[in-house]
Amino acid sequence: MSDQKPVRLPDPASVETVLASLQAQSADAELAPALNKSFPGFAFTVATIGDPYWRNPHAVVAADGTRRGDHRAWVEKELAELNGDLTAFWNRHREGDQKFAEWRGASAFAFAPTGPGVADFMQLSLGREIEVLAGPVVDPDYRPYSADDLLEPTWVSRASAAEAQQLAGPVYRLRGRAGGGVVHMRSFLARRARIEREQREARRPELENRIICEVGPAGTRDIPFLEASPGWFDFVPRENRFFADWQRSSACTHRIFDHWAFDIHDLEHRRRREIGFIPRPLKMPAAKLALEDGISVHRLIERTEAIDAEVGLPFAWFFLMTHGHWVDPDVGETIAEGLRAGRVRLPDRDAAVLLAWADKKYLF
Repeated sequence: MSDQKPVRLPDPASVETVLASLQAQSADAELAPALNKSFPGFAFTVATIGDPYWRNPHAVVAADGTRRGDHRAWVEKELAELNGDLTAFWNRHREGDQKFAEWRGASAFAFAPTGPGVADFMQLSLGREIEVLAGPVVDPDYRPYSADDLLEPTWVSRASAAEAQQLAGPVYRLRGRAGGGVVHMRSFLARRARIEREQREARRPELENRIICEVGPAGTRDIPFLEASPGWFDFVPRENRFFADWQRSSACTHRIFDHWAFDIHDLEHRRRREIGFIPRPLKMPAAKLALEDGISVHRLIERTEAIDAEVGLPFAWFFLMTHGHWVDPDVGETIAEGLRAGRVRLPDRDAAVLLAWADKKYLF
């Protein structure tokens, strides 16, 4: 956060106003300065993640560049003229020069610190998109089986937006409409913990009367659920643990949003509040670390240290492990066993975090 006291917090409407003001030719360079100007007191930085996505077609374009209008409306009008005859539609356009345009993009995030704590920052979830001329309005090789085939084209390659002719952009759009577009992380974590607590408390009468069958060496016996699960009401959500572990570990000397972004959701689903996030690494190692047969715990320590050096963050491997993709959780379990046996060492704070995780695991 800058020395200037913030005048107002970002909100979805004001953020969208800033995004709409950007010019395509300078959008990438001007995004952070425009946010800082609109929200005095904040110092935004921007990070992008290479996870391509696309939106449904939105326009039909003729060979000379003339826009024929909205894609869905055009398809429905053409079908209506042919009395819904898909074969006739296909024959009319398979050799034609009409193409459809769509927006393709990748995730971007803007961050601004609001204080010294690990969760003291704002996060804006954005999409960086360009409009491209994607391909022909019908698959030239296969007749459509339904109108849905025409409205959701699958016959074009979307491996890279660079392969398609660009029509407009880049533009930035606010994403995460399910409560995750504009988030103050400390407030989000407090809300996450509160909702978890309330949802569990709401089940207390049911669980106090629940009896389960426990199977042991002496046979089976009926036991109250809460006796078998004494910590059920003290559960800490994995999102809160991720931030607490960062604060307790040697990673705490780095700002968490320099290394991670968070895909946040906060919505109602089937009359139940669902809230959480999936962490997204901004810096990733070149290769995954799996637990190979016969590998020693000392060799695993060497490889985790190499990951930390590559990413530029102490204890980076641990958080990549909780993410569940770049480091196999079995690696953490094996190192924890080595710590308990005194065969390897980690900095005290990191050892405490790892051992606590091994006793009560969480993954994303």
